Amino acid sequence: MTDRERAKERRFGPLGPALVIIPTYNEVDNLAAIVRRTRAAVPEAHVLVADDNSPDGTGKLADELAAGDDHVRVLHRRGKEGLGAAYLAGFRWGMEHGYDVLVEMDADGSHQPEELPRLLTALRGADLVLGSRWVPGGRVVNWPAGRVFLSRGGSTYSRMILGIPVRDVTGGFRAFRADTLRGLGIDTVASQGYCFQVDLANRAVRAGYHVVEVPITFVERELGDSKMSRDIVIEALWRVTVWGLRSRFEQVTRPRHTGNHDHA
Repeated sequence: MTDRERAKERRFGPLGPALVIIPTYNEVDNLAAIVRRTRAAVPEAHVLVADDNSPDGTGKLADELAAGDDHVRVLHRRGKEGLGAAYLAGFRWGMEHGYDVLVEMDADGSHQPEELPRLLTALRGADLVLGSRWVPGGRVVNWPAGRVFLSRGGSTYSRMILGIPVRDVTGGFRAFRADTLRGLGIDTVASQGYCFQVDLANRAVRAGYHVVEVPITFVERELGDSKMSRDIVIEALWRVTVWGLRSRFEQVTRPRHTGNHDHA
């Protein structure tokens, strides 16, 4: 029986309360609009702004939004420690506070909150849902050709070297069941940026979780500065290569069972 067939036979539990985690660093120009749109798209969900002590006042604005809306929470962090660390802190906070669904979403408007209902609907029959730019129906808007090549090439390289059937491995618009995160061993995750997203997707597939991709429209930010850097890209390439080679080595050295047994 294939993984797809086993997934169809599984009985996924109902979805409990959802928390949309929005990590921020210097997003004062974008935060109010993205929170407003998120609240309109999924009124029953809660929003957690995980701010890395932004010097531009994003944290203060987040507190003001929370004061006026009991569905908005704020997690103030000591400083800029990277996207992965912010999401991990948000995951832990959400699970400690009883949320059954944890969503990753950028603060800059590149992820469309209006697409959240489709991700949550897909999660009813999955362990992890990835918003994908590179499946039929997915697309990017206002990206230069070089950025498309880098992102799509990074996903293709990661998929090939890791041997996982995920088209958009580096995307950051995702919905997890809390039980899925508990099973991924997130306390051992140390990667950042794009590599953080690759790490979690790879762990989910390796652990046998049912991962579904749904098409999204990714829109380049209009305000503020991108957090993408050369160091993040280099880290991703290095770590993914190491993971892929380690996986291949384990496959080659793993004892093989022939199916022949001695009988007394």
